[in-house]
Amino acid sequence: MKRVTLFCGHYGSGKTNIAVNYALWLRRQGKDVAIADIDVVNPYFRTKDSQQELEAAGVRVVALPFANTNVDLPALPAEVYALVQSRTQFAVFDVGGDDRGAYALGRYVPDILAENDFDMLYVANFYRPLTRTPEEALTVLREIEGACGIPCTGIINNSNLGEQTTAETVEATRAAANRLAELASLPVVMTTAEEHVGVPGAFTLRLQKKLV
Repeated sequence: MKRVTLFCGHYGSGKTNIAVNYALWLRRQGKDVAIADIDVVNPYFRTKDSQQELEAAGVRVVALPFANTNVDLPALPAEVYALVQSRTQFAVFDVGGDDRGAYALGRYVPDILAENDFDMLYVANFYRPLTRTPEEALTVLREIEGACGIPCTGIINNSNLGEQTTAETVEATRAAANRLAELASLPVVMTTAEEHVGVPGAFTLRLQKKLV
């Protein structure tokens, strides 16, 4: 477990759900945890949706002041920088989709790299448009790395078809995930699925509920 864990990926890859579940998992390990939502691209499905659950579990939530509103103001709160500089608190970052979302990391990159206690995990869903093949997924991965200046350190296979996902659905993408890992020279650090899907060895997820 690194002190800073950043979840990046294509739009709709499932970054936010994984970030929330990972922050809660860290807390269950007894860690002092904060989760920061730095997605300045998509304000409609946010970490803030799970704020009540996260804070009840003892996870601090740092979110954009206008998350879950119709105000589009791509400004990040000062608490994000303090979290990067903490050196003690475990920090989970929900990064915006694709290279456009990754640009928001730019101002924090020097500190993250200097501490060198981070994981930048690329979330892949091989059932999503533009990442249906390992080669397409690699293109997005490289674009994200180029935009933010932080190298990815691992791959998460979050391939799913929503409510239609089965264990077979997930298993069918393992070869694609392994091929992406080979192309990127990175490990597949986890495969994810909802608990009821029943994928052996998977990091189990409880899906976020969108606030009305």
